[in-house]
Amino acid sequence: MTAIALRRRTREILEIAAGNDSTSRYFDIFIISMICANVVAVMLESVDGIAASYPGFFYGFEVVSITVFSIEYLLRIWSATEDPRYAEPVRGRFRYAATPFALIDLVAILPFFVPFFIPFDLRFVRSLRLLRIFRVLKMARYSSALRLLGGVLKKELPVITIVLLVVFLILIMASSLMYYAERDAQPMAFASIPAAMWWAIVTLTTVGYGDVCPITPLGKFLGAIIALLGIGLIAVPAGVLASGFVEELHHRGRLPRGQEARDRIERLQHLKEGGLLTDREFDVLAGGLQSAGPTLPDRR
Repeated sequence: MTAIALRRRTREILEIAAGNDSTSRYFDIFIISMICANVVAVMLESVDGIAASYPGFFYGFEVVSITVFSIEYLLRIWSATEDPRYAEPVRGRFRYAATPFALIDLVAILPFFVPFFIPFDLRFVRSLRLLRIFRVLKMARYSSALRLLGGVLKKELPVITIVLLVVFLILIMASSLMYYAERDAQPMAFASIPAAMWWAIVTLTTVGYGDVCPITPLGKFLGAIIALLGIGLIAVPAGVLASGFVEELHHRGRLPRGQEARDRIERLQHLKEGGLLTDREFDVLAGGLQSAGPTLPDRR
């Protein structure tokens, strides 16, 4: 087998299995199993009793995992030139190394090697090892649902950026107003505008822990207005993502048709009547379902 053929076959195995390629399918199952096992190991290692009882096992498993993931990463870099987008031997591989999936692969192995080249305080090294939990992101390569989510986020990024900017501006305004309204009555809870941001975030996200709350008449009035704004702030990003999912599924031809779509529209209607969906969100979701089939009647 020539070097080019070997590189091409390596890329076929590393990519998601297609057709009857059993070797690639077994490799996918092996990598997914390693990712899941690593996540479980990181969680178990955080339990002091378990970590103290089996230190050798955890270290040995970490070395095996790093070896597997490092070889996988190097093979992906080596075989990247088989993709026409990264055909140039040097620049192409650097361009591939900068892609999101390649960066995730790098982050998955980097915490193990960094302490060998850069001396750090032991406490920082232990904190750095917590980055191993990001190995779960490698699962995105093998999950169609996570790839769908990534596609939606990428497509709706301009709108999401605007929404986040508006949220940030409202957060600044809410924190500033509450600081000036409550600083004299509660100098500890609202000691500064950054300190007041905790209350603003909890209120705007409609979480409401209750550990900090306004007590002055003006503060209560502002708190009520800000709480009402929080309801809208949650609904807007949800509507943007919902419409993005509908468009993406429609583009992929995976939207339900016929009776199934009608049933889903009825469920959406119940959610709207229960106050869980706004009129705009219902129109977007129901409209996408209606466009999925030519025989689907208008239910609105």
